[in-house]
Amino acid sequence: MQHVIDFILETEKLKTVTRRTKPLGLERYENSAEHSWQLALFAISLANYADPALDLGRVIRMLLLHDIGEIDTGDTMVYIEEGWELRKEQELAAVKRIFGMLPEKQATEFLELWQEFERGETAESRYANAIDRAMPVLLNLSNNGQSWRENGISFERVVARIAPPIKDGCPALWEYLEKRLEEGRQKNLFGESPADTPHVITPKL
Repeated sequence: MQHVIDFILETEKLKTVTRRTKPLGLERYENSAEHSWQLALFAISLANYADPALDLGRVIRMLLLHDIGEIDTGDTMVYIEEGWELRKEQELAAVKRIFGMLPEKQATEFLELWQEFERGETAESRYANAIDRAMPVLLNLSNNGQSWRENGISFERVVARIAPPIKDGCPALWEYLEKRLEEGRQKNLFGESPADTPHVITPKL
């Protein structure tokens, strides 16, 4: 049991990883632990709009595990694509370290779930990725475009990055969001920088 306790106490650090989006009604930024919890709840709540054959339990496990590597790497906005491959290599090293605290069989299972989410090849992982892409969008639409405005993220950039995985993983969710995003554009909720503005990742060491 001590291996499990050590792992759980290590994941406490996910509460210290600051993201770019603020919880509704608060001035502080959300952390990655809050984000993961909300995704799991969102996936359960939206299940009626997903493929009924999905293994929802597997989806939830992926969503609870997918950001564990940020304990070592920190969070990077999904819209920052430059340096993405390097970041994913660092995240893989991080999850191997953290999952390695568990008994071997469980560590292997958790790593396989993390990799399944990253590959996005199964119906469960595609649904999980759709949920992951959608939640920050919902917060921004409800929060006057807070992180889009603060970070100069344009409408075109948002759509280009989130539309494919959401369409693929939960078409009904994209149908809903597409209309809301257009409404958001009319309300000037987006940043003004062009979609090709260069951004550099500075990993957390």
